[in-house]
Amino acid sequence: MLNIEEVATRPFNDQKPGTSGLRKKTAVFENTPNYLENFVQSLFDVIDASGKTLVLGGDGRYFNNQAIQTILKMAAANGVSQILVGRNGLLSTPAVSNIIRKYETDGGIILSASHNPGGQDGDFGIKFNTPNGGPAPEAVTNAIFEATKDIRTFKIANVPDVDLSQLTTFSIGDMSVNVIDSVADYVELMRQIFDFDAIADLLKSGFTMTYDALNAVTGPYAVEIFENQLGAPKGTVVNAVPLPDFGGLHPDPNLTYAKALVERMYAADAPDFGAASDGDGDRNMVLGKGFFVNPSDSIAILAANASLIKGYKNGLFGVARSMPTSCALDKVAEKLKLNVYETPTGWKFFGSLMDADMITLCGEESFGAGSNHVREKDGIWSILFWLNILAVKRQSVSDVVQNHWKQFGRNYYSRHDYEGVEADAAQQMMRRLTEILPSLSGKVFNAYTVSSADEFSYTDPVTKEKTEHQGIRILFKDGSRLIFRLSGTGTQGATVRIYIEKYEPDFAKQNMDSQEALKDLISIAVDLSEIQKLTHRDGPTVIT
Repeated sequence: MLNIEEVATRPFNDQKPGTSGLRKKTAVFENTPNYLENFVQSLFDVIDASGKTLVLGGDGRYFNNQAIQTILKMAAANGVSQILVGRNGLLSTPAVSNIIRKYETDGGIILSASHNPGGQDGDFGIKFNTPNGGPAPEAVTNAIFEATKDIRTFKIANVPDVDLSQLTTFSIGDMSVNVIDSVADYVELMRQIFDFDAIADLLKSGFTMTYDALNAVTGPYAVEIFENQLGAPKGTVVNAVPLPDFGGLHPDPNLTYAKALVERMYAADAPDFGAASDGDGDRNMVLGKGFFVNPSDSIAILAANASLIKGYKNGLFGVARSMPTSCALDKVAEKLKLNVYETPTGWKFFGSLMDADMITLCGEESFGAGSNHVREKDGIWSILFWLNILAVKRQSVSDVVQNHWKQFGRNYYSRHDYEGVEADAAQQMMRRLTEILPSLSGKVFNAYTVSSADEFSYTDPVTKEKTEHQGIRILFKDGSRLIFRLSGTGTQGATVRIYIEKYEPDFAKQNMDSQEALKDLISIAVDLSEIQKLTHRDGPTVIT
């Protein structure tokens, strides 16, 4: 007979999940009594967990193991029928989505703060994915939040911690716990989509690559796929062991935080291909020799070359991008006569379109791309897609990108992040922009004429749900754009993101540095927003 305790607790008022789940400093989860338990009990109450089968895993960051033990005990106490948990508590975010879909479970719990730093002084997070494999919609996350405000008790089984290091099945009371291989199901899925033989032949031909797992969750996946399955030399995957603090690395695959990889790819003896993923495995960065692939260009190139990939040889239903992502994908969709959808930031908006067979490929400028194979963005999938294209074309990364620009035009594009900004200053900036929007249409700034300016809202074509206040857009008559958004992915202060875009159809004019090509638009963005004055910053924290 399972000994179930009903523990008295008090509600917290800050447990509202964002688009990426509930994220806080690790110390909040670790040192605030019942903080994790309140959220998990509220989640179980909202989904009516009794009799359900769930997937459970995380990216291995500090507090991951402790949280998993707590969740298992609470799941047993709340009548969950079965839990599929990754060995050692490890599962990448796209792997969880795949397992939910493959085994038709009732959803999954993912423990991660994605690309945020780990460790005792870092960040931690938790989110729920629904039976389609994707992030919970707002109706579910709002219901969880409301439950956390009224909670008075939570249920937990009084049992010892369990061993998750071996592939086995055991029981906690009436609940079955199946410890599964974290990697196997995902590798099987990738083999169904991509031509592993062609990629292996590319690697045998003298083509060289490196992959930086940043001591995060994709290390075991990358070693199995790139080294064991595809035959890349041992050591191709660096920083391959998941560590609670990511070995002091910031697991965000961009030009600032993946510094070692960038330096390697710009060295005289650089390999032909370089890539990295983030903390939980859903983001990616791709580089060639001395060449960085902008994520907005990347999703456009994947769409343009999808017919080369066996998993997409029958064509695409359509494509989608988040509103701040550059319009490079739109140019591809126009030529291929595909529907293209512009959504708010957040993968759940793509999931709705995928479930309705309206899109196949999608992407965000924040180093995320994916398809309908799962309902999350997928870092290693993106990298395998690139390798498969290179295996077919036998061109360098830079040649593939520049040939794409020649055919479709180049969307000069950059994102300027002001991280850790005081929330009041960030809100003041957004209020100022909102107030001047009506007066901008028709105005001329440095020869750029504003065609329209608005605050982006979106009505889901499937669910008809409306999402508002998704960022400010200033559109110019030549197709250039300025976008201003506050990001919800940080845990300290606010992050202001400014997106700058300019389209250049003439190949002869496509060889400029992005920051140089965009300098006039950058100046307009800084002046209109007064961001440097309001934040007392001389410039952005990160430029991509």
